Amino acid sequence: MPKAMQVALIRGINVGRAKRVAMADLRAMLESFGYTRGRPLLNSGNAVYSSAKDAPATAARRIEKALAQRLDVEARVVALTAAQIEKVVAENPLLDVAHDPSRYLVAIPLEPGGLARLRPLVQVRWGQNAFALGSRVAYLWCATGILESTLLKAVSRALDDAVTTRNWATMLKLRELLADKS
Repeated sequence: MPKAMQVALIRGINVGRAKRVAMADLRAMLESFGYTRGRPLLNSGNAVYSSAKDAPATAARRIEKALAQRLDVEARVVALTAAQIEKVVAENPLLDVAHDPSRYLVAIPLEPGGLARLRPLVQVRWGQNAFALGSRVAYLWCATGILESTLLKAVSRALDDAVTTRNWATMLKLRELLADKS
């Protein structure tokens, strides 16, 4: 298998005081798996790396297990390929309404089949908010903010919290990191 760039999206770390993970520890953990070009994105729970042997699902399981065993942090992980991130950006169906990247979220189910559980939400009228499904993710425009968003709460409920979200600016930064050949 040729080296493939991937991104690990780690749910719920470094939010407030709970589940703190130093990015140097995360980078060292990735290197211990033989992953190269490991680069965490700020202190955000996102890490880009290259793997010559592990498919994204395998990498996600390894990272989850190592977080628990080495760092005593329980956190779910989803890993996506560079091509999948590129597709998420290319499929963006809400460009015409989502004008603030901090209020525009991409919801990534931790299991690919989770997206089917969100299909009923497409039929709901969300007022100022907007909701759309892509091939691997859901797109959420939270017009009045994300903290009290009924849309975000509905997505979390539908997936039993087996979802992680990233704002649009983060998705664009991840795409840039994945494309960086240096």
